[in-house]
Amino acid sequence: MATSEEVDYTVPLHVRKYLTSLGYELCDGVMTDLIEQWRDCYASRGEFYDYHDKDGMGHTLKIHRRSCKPAKRVCKEWAALMFSDPITVSCEDEACNAWLADYLERINFFGNGKQLVQDAFALGTGAWALWLDLTAQKMQVRRYKAKQVLPLTWDDDGVTECAFPSRVAIGGKVLDQVQLHVSEPDGYHIKTVLFDRKTKKRVSVDGVVDDLATDCETPTFALVKPAISNTFVDITPYGQSVFADSIDEVQAVDLCFDAIFNEVDLAKLRIFIDDMLIDVQDKDGNRQAIPFGKNDNTVYRRVSGVGDGQPIVPFAPSMRTEQQVSAYRLAIQKLGDDCGFGKKYFDIDAAGGMKTAQEVVSDNADLMRNIRSHERLMQGAIADICRALCHCATRFLGAGLGDPGTITVNWDDSVIVDTQAEKAQDQSELNVTLNPWEYRRKWYGESEEEAKANVPGAIAEDDYASFGEQ
Repeated sequence: MATSEEVDYTVPLHVRKYLTSLGYELCDGVMTDLIEQWRDCYASRGEFYDYHDKDGMGHTLKIHRRSCKPAKRVCKEWAALMFSDPITVSCEDEACNAWLADYLERINFFGNGKQLVQDAFALGTGAWALWLDLTAQKMQVRRYKAKQVLPLTWDDDGVTECAFPSRVAIGGKVLDQVQLHVSEPDGYHIKTVLFDRKTKKRVSVDGVVDDLATDCETPTFALVKPAISNTFVDITPYGQSVFADSIDEVQAVDLCFDAIFNEVDLAKLRIFIDDMLIDVQDKDGNRQAIPFGKNDNTVYRRVSGVGDGQPIVPFAPSMRTEQQVSAYRLAIQKLGDDCGFGKKYFDIDAAGGMKTAQEVVSDNADLMRNIRSHERLMQGAIADICRALCHCATRFLGAGLGDPGTITVNWDDSVIVDTQAEKAQDQSELNVTLNPWEYRRKWYGESEEEAKANVPGAIAEDDYASFGEQ
């Protein structure tokens, strides 16, 4: 079985040295240990799950604690709530609107984005970054996990330059790659550097552009983070895991989960047999007891003369699963509350696993507030990457797009709120607090220009007045 060191990506030292040689000071030092701690919790591994103990005879035993993957379930649930279909992106420019809708669907942006959000909510940070193949005339949006995100220039307003290390296979050879998205006077550049993994030296590969000038004035990448302040590091561009403050609750859930099944194992039937029934005679005429396998914990020999005189005595301890399940339910509800879902979002299904109490979702004020906060932060990241996509599609792919204008993300919150009730409420507010074109923009995903043109009996744009104007 592969070890965690083999399956977890770590930024190679020669990549770090290269970035520092350019004058950049990497800021992931303290966060690396935290991200690793969150990663272990997310994957249900570490000393809490695999440890050593000793039995009454002093023998060392390897103990594995069962897990229902509560931390992973929390992040998976957030990703499902954030990226439930359908989600649309709207621009003010009609051509950009149509091109984006087609492109995002072709690359399955939101489908693949769900996994990125799940990982980002687990590890605190993730990223989208543009990738271009000029020879094949292709453009993609790459996804990067927390340890692959190395901010180069940042402040309280966000990250403006970033490096993304990874591994790539070119011509059957695996290389270390780092792509730098940096701001130059003429716009953003995407710089690609490749290293031989054995010699640690830079290599050149035909077809790979070392320095691609995009002329894009806005970043060609976007960081994805939960809407949670990082309470572990005061000044950092990295985010915080949604369960960072709830690791004790995560372990409490698995402690209860493991106890339930330990109870089943401990309470199974034991049979005690008088040793006179299991003694055999060996080839030398000596009496010896029938040996039992080291994993046999069902049949035990009983010394003759001890007991009630019965040669075979069965013993079946009573189980306490009802109390165990009550503790398990309390633990998962506490976890759900601390991770932003509210107190009754999680419950127990018939098989003993965690389930979502959908009937309480629409009345869950805590969940609604938290998901709105996540949506607002996520909308900025999606808008940034979509703006870069529109620019590079025109610059390199001949799409002929103009300025997309304001980019908005229309979320499907029907899981959280009663969409029909909200729509009916907006209908009742038409021409009172809501203009007809605003209604169309919200519910039909049209741009402002389209919405104003499509309103029945549409009037000229100049005739629209703000509320309160005479």
